Amino acid sequence: MRIVTRIIALTRSIQLNRQFREIEKAIAELPLANRRQLAAIAMREFAAAAKCEFPHLYGTSDQGQRYQPWGNGTDVGMSRVKSDNPQVKLRGIALWLTVAYHETKDSQYGEVQNLHRHLMRTLRVLKECVPPAEVNQW
Repeated sequence: MRIVTRIIALTRSIQLNRQFREIEKAIAELPLANRRQLAAIAMREFAAAAKCEFPHLYGTSDQGQRYQPWGNGTDVGMSRVKSDNPQVKLRGIALWLTVAYHETKDSQYGEVQNLHRHLMRTLRVLKECVPPAEVNQW
């Protein structure tokens, strides 16, 4: 059973890493004003997810999955990232970052821990885009 769990974790890690590359690319293409807006949206998403009983399932439409290791929040976020509407795109990036953060936070697998560190770096870069007067809200 241990090997099956390891294979599932590795497969999920590969999927999240692939999606994360697209997220990083989308963030890099944003102008500074939109990055600031993304930081504000992400801050609200993180606050909302923190209030959930299962934050790694934030954005999942079917709450019947409560004991699953992951929901479909990252997939919903990725579908929004591909939108032509800039607001929908920013909300998708923020949703993906939030769900992926909570999903990878306490992982015991090295690949997933590396992804979590990359996520933390990306969040730090977003935080650095915010003017100093608003940083205390983070």
